Amino acid sequence: MKSLSRPQPSVEFVAVDPSAGEAQECLAQYFAELAARFDGGFDREKDAPPPLTDFTSPAGCLLLAHLDGKPVACGALRTLEPGVGEIKRMWVSSGARGLGIGRSILQRLELEAQRRKLHTVRLDTNKALPEALRLYRSAGYREIARFNDNPYAHHWFEKTL
Repeated sequence: MKSLSRPQPSVEFVAVDPSAGEAQECLAQYFAELAARFDGGFDREKDAPPPLTDFTSPAGCLLLAHLDGKPVACGALRTLEPGVGEIKRMWVSSGARGLGIGRSILQRLELEAQRRKLHTVRLDTNKALPEALRLYRSAGYREIARFNDNPYAHHWFEKTL
């Protein structure tokens, strides 16, 4: 008897201009999810967001993941200082979780950091995002002391590439 297997979803990863429509749609969903999940909500201005130019070449990049042609995830990289980058805006839509898309974006951002001659990447996250904590720890990130003034962060991580 032949077993039936689910077809693998078609996922495509693309670097995009962070001001592009699809990028802004993903970021809006990311911020909406933070507002829903964080104790006390989320205020973008309180977060002191970096300018979009931090996520464009040569300073950084923004990746989107398309699942069957629709954007379902994002992640960004920016340069903090020579040799050191920061990963920001990691998000996967609820309907696309569990497919390894977040891990794939993280790996692609690390490769992009290496291509840009960054030897270290840092990131932060909130205690309300246990799946992010699991991902970062399982991907080899180690907790470090606070490296920024993000008022929503409870955990800071670093990885040597």
